[in-house]
Amino acid sequence: MNFVIPQPSIAAIPVEGTDAVFPVRRIWCVGRNFADHAREMGHDPDREPPFFFSKPSDAVVPNGGDLPFPVQTQDLHHEVELVVALGKGGTDINEADALSHVFGYGVGIDMTRRDIQSVAKKMQRPWELAKGFDQSCPVSALKPASEIGHPDAGPIWLKINGEIRQEGDLNQQIWRVEETIAYLSRFVTLEAGDIILNGTPAGVGPCVAGDTLHAHIDGVGDLTVHYVAR
Repeated sequence: MNFVIPQPSIAAIPVEGTDAVFPVRRIWCVGRNFADHAREMGHDPDREPPFFFSKPSDAVVPNGGDLPFPVQTQDLHHEVELVVALGKGGTDINEADALSHVFGYGVGIDMTRRDIQSVAKKMQRPWELAKGFDQSCPVSALKPASEIGHPDAGPIWLKINGEIRQEGDLNQQIWRVEETIAYLSRFVTLEAGDIILNGTPAGVGPCVAGDTLHAHIDGVGDLTVHYVAR
């Protein structure tokens, strides 16, 4: 194929314990999937249908590390989430079969320019600039489901400079991973390489340049991000 410009590089996430990488096709994020987070954001935690937003694949930052503090925000927020990496796609996936589509899991942080999101909400505009900005999706190395199974319970937390800010349990997810996959596949054709961030517990809040974020999910992994001033 004769490209008229250089072909963009493919975003990829390391697979822990190997020299292999997982190519990222699309990033889907589930909104308000923990009841306590729904409450803190001013919403009813009843089991409404899930809703989704997306980030570009090149928003992925493999293994975190030092990152420049994002531009055009005075209110950058952290949201620690379970990352679900699909090894197989499909349409109208049966919930009972959905977990067989999962390659593995990781720890991610959905970084959000909350000030930009708040303005967009008030004006009934899309959230894209609040959610899909550069380097807005740090992700740990993936652990294959063949090694760790399919985590549906266990602590999930995030610390800033050693202090707990978010803390919950995967069993508090309103929509389980298999339900999320099945539901999303009714609207789009999922493919190998898609990743899904499956929601965040309560405690989301701001971070500033100089802060170190440490995210953890039991049995899945750890992720550290340090923000530096531009």
